[in-house]
Amino acid sequence: MRALEVGERALLLEFDGGEETRAFHAELLRRRAAGLLPAVREVVPAARTVLLDGVADPGRLAAEAAGWEVPPLDARTGPVVEVPVRYDGPDLAEVAALWGVAPAEVGRVHTAVEYRVAFCGFAPGFGYLTGLPERYGVPRRATPRTAVPAGSVALAGPYTGVYPRSSPGGWQLVGTTRAVLWDPAREPAALLSPGLRVRFVEEGA
Repeated sequence: MRALEVGERALLLEFDGGEETRAFHAELLRRRAAGLLPAVREVVPAARTVLLDGVADPGRLAAEAAGWEVPPLDARTGPVVEVPVRYDGPDLAEVAALWGVAPAEVGRVHTAVEYRVAFCGFAPGFGYLTGLPERYGVPRRATPRTAVPAGSVALAGPYTGVYPRSSPGGWQLVGTTRAVLWDPAREPAALLSPGLRVRFVEEGA
């Protein structure tokens, strides 16, 4: 772990890989819930970093965190959200060809895995979900679309994501969901949050 003080009240922790980052993020949340973490306004994970904002003494916290014993992340812990999907995306055939399966098999492969929200970004409610085996990673599209419909279930690199609203995007679109990913009138507004377990369920299967 590498620690970098950001201004007077923030601390950026950098890790070698995603698994370490997710495990440390889970440990931060556990310690905060148990009252063992100094006051922190926000804990914001990313692919290989965790930002702690609103820290009274970033240097002291960095020194303490360096000595923590952080257990591996238990994939079986935490609540699970099920997301219904129709595998009818415009890139379904292309993804199937990359995977070496028939288009009808993409849904079977995609729903066989349990995912975890590694971090959020890009747009409110957009979660970057890990869990798909490495051999199923796919490249982003060479030319991004100017408008991806809300509810599009998409793949890029090691991640699965769901577009919470219409926006430009270059991910491969394999399906659609009727789940509402972002609703400001809901508490919490985001359906997906870092650390949450996610299962996709094929509609009509």
